[in-house]
Amino acid sequence: MLVALVALVAVVVAVVAAAALPALPALRHRLARPVLRRAAGRCRRRLELRGTEVRLSQERRLRRLLPAGTARAGSEVFRERHPLGQSCPGGAPGGQVPPLHPWALLRSCWGTDPPLQGSLLYLDALHAAFPRALAPRRTALLSWAPGHPRAPAGWPLPTLYCTPVEAGTLPSRAAALRVQLLLALQERALHVLEAGLASELHDALAALHAGWPELAQDLALGRLSPQPGLPEAVRGRLQALLVPSAARAAELRAECARGPEGIVQRLWPQLEVVVVGTAHGAEQLYCDALRRADCKGLPLYCPFYRAAGALLGVNLWPEEPAPRFLLCPDWAFYEFLPCPAKEEPQTVLLDELWEGREYGLVLTAQPGEYRCRAGEVLRVAGFHKQCPVVEPVRRESQALSVRGESIPEDRFCQSLCRAVGMWPGARLVDYVCVESALLGTSSGAGAPHYEVFVELRGLRDLSEGQRYKLDQCLQEDFPIYKSFRFKGSIGPLRLHLVGAGAFARLREALGTPLPMPRVLREEKLLQLIQSTVIS
Repeated sequence: MLVALVALVAVVVAVVAAAALPALPALRHRLARPVLRRAAGRCRRRLELRGTEVRLSQERRLRRLLPAGTARAGSEVFRERHPLGQSCPGGAPGGQVPPLHPWALLRSCWGTDPPLQGSLLYLDALHAAFPRALAPRRTALLSWAPGHPRAPAGWPLPTLYCTPVEAGTLPSRAAALRVQLLLALQERALHVLEAGLASELHDALAALHAGWPELAQDLALGRLSPQPGLPEAVRGRLQALLVPSAARAAELRAECARGPEGIVQRLWPQLEVVVVGTAHGAEQLYCDALRRADCKGLPLYCPFYRAAGALLGVNLWPEEPAPRFLLCPDWAFYEFLPCPAKEEPQTVLLDELWEGREYGLVLTAQPGEYRCRAGEVLRVAGFHKQCPVVEPVRRESQALSVRGESIPEDRFCQSLCRAVGMWPGARLVDYVCVESALLGTSSGAGAPHYEVFVELRGLRDLSEGQRYKLDQCLQEDFPIYKSFRFKGSIGPLRLHLVGAGAFARLREALGTPLPMPRVLREEKLLQLIQSTVIS
């Protein structure tokens, strides 16, 4: 107890001293880093302990979420009193919070605040795998959060970043990513490149390939080009960070002229890892593209699993290519619906899962919001002690269904990729689907059907026979779809090719730093994607 008290006093002194040195970021970083690493170590030990008593940890978490008068009832009575709810209410992306005052930071380090615990566990895992990753000002951030700063993964240690958070709050997504990219290009000795979404990194690098001559000129002159909607005060602060560098501009021109393969490692030779906030589900397509070309040879690390506005899991294995997340028993009360769904669903608890099976997620993560369906399906990949380690599989809201057939998001993507493989020279860049009901009278008088919009590389047109390959793949992969097609209850799928950059425009129009939907439900988004069709 005495040793723990002495350690706590040391932490208090160091953190408060660090906060009192705003003009000395290097010294502040040196003081804060060991403090946070010690706090991260404590979080890791606590997680290991909770992993040996999952049921007890879950009961404790539930008691904290329930009103004081009902907290002693336990999970069985709780499930009897509260019927299974519908979808979870929307929340802030990822349960993120702004940086805390040092004293609040210390309370949270020794408490149960999931966003802070997650960030500390991230710093611990990152440092263990990549020891140079926590160097000051050696992490660049590419992340758009219109109207409010989005906390980066390592926000308890803001001196990690060479990118000011306000650079990501511009009204325009494209402008924010360009400004952040310019600031990142200025720092040749980066160790970590971090993005909120894999699609944000994908779009920033696409902008690099399309506009590198202008970026090189801005680097050479130390100039911030005019950006729409950028307040003058913010522009002045960002401009002050830019230093003219003809040598760095020349290097950028030379590397971009060599092509995209491995360009991230070539532009930042000391880079150790690329961190993306979300790399599964809809974002998996962009991760695969980054691994094949721009980020070839670099590990992509997705540290967190979030659902319904809550932080739920952490990836403790940064060097593994496929992200897996340990569901932390202290962060929410979890229930699971076995898949496929039954007529009278009965949930199972965190310590009752089976490896290899898929489950729909049911959450109690906030007081008053009980037993909400998160709309996510998870596969249990294994266990860390008693804690399940999961892989996100699909979002239930993104299933296609015009006659009750329900084609899941992940399996549709597999069928699409199989069809693209039959088109010589083609590579899938992006796609989105629409159910014909959204088209209204413009869909004609035929049977309901799917419309699919794709962006391809290596191919600018498709024959009718090639377009039919996707419908054929769906019939082969989904017998119920084949049956409806045979009876004429579902009409033939219609496939459209869109121009380069169409999906970046769509993500801009969505106006949210969340993964893009694969099934559009809004007419204005449909009209936007229709306006980009080239074939």
